[in-house]
Amino acid sequence: MTAWPASTATRLAQPEGVQVESQLRRSLLAEFLGSAFLAAVVIGSGIAAQRLSPGNVGLELLENAAATAAGLYTIILMFGPVSGAHFNPVVSLVDASFGGLSWRRALSYVPAQVAGCVAGAVLANGMFATAAVSISTKHRASAAHLLAEGVATLGLLLVIFSLARTRRTHAAPAAVGAYIGAAYFFTSSTSFANPAISVGRMFSDTFAGIAPASMPGFVIAQLVGGVTAIVVLRTLYPDVTPEEAAEVVLPHSGDHAAAPRLTESSAATVVR
Repeated sequence: MTAWPASTATRLAQPEGVQVESQLRRSLLAEFLGSAFLAAVVIGSGIAAQRLSPGNVGLELLENAAATAAGLYTIILMFGPVSGAHFNPVVSLVDASFGGLSWRRALSYVPAQVAGCVAGAVLANGMFATAAVSISTKHRASAAHLLAEGVATLGLLLVIFSLARTRRTHAAPAAVGAYIGAAYFFTSSTSFANPAISVGRMFSDTFAGIAPASMPGFVIAQLVGGVTAIVVLRTLYPDVTPEEAAEVVLPHSGDHAAAPRLTESSAATVVR
């Protein structure tokens, strides 16, 4: 007779619905924490850059970009195995459109991501002894900025889904971090490419902030970039499958990897 670990036996004994709900709660927590860390990295490194290199905007931006790229790499590694490390409503919605994520899970991710980014902004403010909440006065919504956000979001999604389609998700943490770091400089908007971080950055009147009046335009441009990405990806990879999409950003225990149903054959294996 083969004895399975207690945790495995307990999981197999649970009804499938209980397992799915438990996994969803863990995924939502991972998305909240990952989004909070992301906002804290972006905003905190921006504040640090302003203090370390006052008046040198180019160097401030370089420091902010480098910290964000490195931070994003590590945050994806931390939380990817649990939720996929989306931290971005557009990524989740596009993933759902390809069948990699159920619409229920995708729509559940969105408030967790937004709340996480807001919490991360407040945390970053607190770590640098500024007001916990300070509404940004930095206006960014020019036509050039909005175009840049659409392009930045399109490029980010092409990186993520191309890696999933070609089964190279092991490279996703580095590739996503590198792309965002580069996009800080090749886009006039400094590549927010994420509606959740756009909302979060309103709550910090610092280097990385965005004024509330500019935020809706950024979100719309990002959503347009997401729709454009769907069209481009379906053209480049017309045979992309839900199983491949489920690997976004990293393979994880989500919809397609949720706890399997205990079958007669697997039960027989437990007791043998």
